[in-house]
Amino acid sequence: MPETRSQPASELYPTRLHSAKASVAELLKLEERISNLRLATFIFGGVVAWLIWGWGLISTWSIALPIAIFVALIVRHGRTISQRERQQRIVAFYEHGMARIEARWTDFGTTGDRFVDPGHPYTSDLDVFGHGSLFQLLCTARTAIGQTTLADWLQGPAPPHEVRARQAAVDEIMYDVDRREALALVGDEVAPDIDPTHLVKWATGPDRSTPHVLRWVCVGLVLTSALSFVAVRLGLVPIAVFLAAAALQTAFGRSQQSIVKSVQRSLGLPSAELAALARLLEQIEDSSFRSPKLVALQKSLATDGQPASSRIAKLQRLIELLDARRNQMFAAIAPLLLWGTQFSLAIEAWRQNNGPNVPQWLDAVGEYESLCALAAFTYEQTETNFPTLGDGHAHFDAKGLRHPLMAMDQCVANDVLLNTDNALLVISGSNMSGKSTLLRTIGTNAVLAQMGAPACAKTLTLSGLQIGTSMRTQDSLLDGTSRFYAEIKRLKQIVDLVDNDLPLLFLLDEVLHGTNSHDRRIGAEAIVTALVEQQAIGLITTHDLTLTQVADNLGPLARNVHFADHLVDGEMHFDYTMHDGPVQRSNALGLMRAIGLKV
Repeated sequence: MPETRSQPASELYPTRLHSAKASVAELLKLEERISNLRLATFIFGGVVAWLIWGWGLISTWSIALPIAIFVALIVRHGRTISQRERQQRIVAFYEHGMARIEARWTDFGTTGDRFVDPGHPYTSDLDVFGHGSLFQLLCTARTAIGQTTLADWLQGPAPPHEVRARQAAVDEIMYDVDRREALALVGDEVAPDIDPTHLVKWATGPDRSTPHVLRWVCVGLVLTSALSFVAVRLGLVPIAVFLAAAALQTAFGRSQQSIVKSVQRSLGLPSAELAALARLLEQIEDSSFRSPKLVALQKSLATDGQPASSRIAKLQRLIELLDARRNQMFAAIAPLLLWGTQFSLAIEAWRQNNGPNVPQWLDAVGEYESLCALAAFTYEQTETNFPTLGDGHAHFDAKGLRHPLMAMDQCVANDVLLNTDNALLVISGSNMSGKSTLLRTIGTNAVLAQMGAPACAKTLTLSGLQIGTSMRTQDSLLDGTSRFYAEIKRLKQIVDLVDNDLPLLFLLDEVLHGTNSHDRRIGAEAIVTALVEQQAIGLITTHDLTLTQVADNLGPLARNVHFADHLVDGEMHFDYTMHDGPVQRSNALGLMRAIGLKV
């Protein structure tokens, strides 16, 4: 059991951060001392050389001592730099953790901009990707496959059984900070260049039909040429034997040029990052897990009794050896040894043996990193709880619900109940009172709940839900669409979600605000009535008090709620608490007067 189980992150992180910073300071001092010793040794070596060759006063062997010391200092200096860089990465790991705890996390981490999709049913409205997003808060994954997996989890609900499996896995590793620290250190090395799409495409590409025997033919021809050359030099055979062997080797090498070029062109994998990926896989393989999800991930990395880490490490070594032919000192010899041919064939043999398993290995890495990200969120955000996810009719029942992207001291919690008997909340209220924030609070917590993360609530019980939102529709000069047209297109997209297997949770902010009050009321009532009749649940917000009639017309299936405000000494005050009934007053004129407009 990890030692952190009884220690909150707010206490553990500062302690470890202080220790890592102290280590960095000590290693920097050591680096400086070693640098000074290297300089002194270099000067001492110069004096020794002067005494040897300038004056002949001491033995030539005397130069060996300063050279040996200088080489040893170079090695020690390199190790010290590596240790210092490692400690600096640990410092960054805990600094980022403290930033998340203290709600300063928007200055760190990856924003997930590459996953932004304006056409997605909810990610843009709910701040799932981008600066200050849910992805930026959650994502501690450093590899591309880990980030992609986490993004996929954020973009659609998992089945209830999968959610429960992820919850159990997260619960198992949430206190294991050492695991996440080690993962972050490996991730720093592997993140920049590993492209999972390219790696999978290469690994699962078409069979090039290269018999394994060709590798032995290649080795045999090289040995034959080398031995015949030696035999010629010793006078054992005529030079014609060597020329025949060399011609046969050259002909074989040329016959394999197409496969060699194909392998070298399609591979393009950086060996250093593959080595780090192997260490990441090894971390999963060497762990002891209890939860079925993590046990299954671990088992997926074993193929024919050999772990995936050792197989990836073998590929990394083969690529390093293949790349050795580019070394300036070795480049002239490599063709004589058929170096490129030998290792291209070896890499292709690796692909034929292991390629079909690569997608499974990368999926395991992606899921493992994503689970570790959720574990960090669970450990650091103490005011969260795992929701209860069930089957059946649509429902969302939350107590003390708050927004995960807001600091605790800035967020007012609310209770929300939606089910097929209480399917619609019509929220009225003044500007800045909290209507839109409540919609996003519900939506983001539904996303968290259905990806396996804890929700920011005292309790949350919900069914599996499709989420559809309309909050930030904009006109487009490029596409020639008005704001109203963009909104009704989004509403059509939401209505179409009703046909999916899961019930719908709809969140509509200022619904149909781009048209007149008469058309807005008729259109909004028709849309939400149709949604409710198809067992959907949701909320709409409005400034237009005529829309509060929608709740009245739907009878017991809907109710009006509002957010209140108070104007005191020319300043607006809000309690951000949801109250029953429609709002009775507007603050628009008060706000205009408060900033000096004469209305």
